[in-house]
Amino acid sequence: MWTVLVILLVVWLVLAIVGFALEGLLWLGVIGVVLFLGTVVFGILRQRAARAKR
Repeated sequence: MWTVLVILLVVWLVLAIVGFALEGLLWLGVIGVVLFLGTVVFGILRQRAARAKR
């Protein structure tokens, strides 16, 4: 599970960097940041839920 989350985080980070580097693709940077933050929150919530089951 963590491997998938790390891969997604890297993909979103690359999209954000490309989006902010190219002025015409600023929307891609914003989407990349939003997806990056959403993936981080999702990972934290899943980790807490797994710990609560123990």
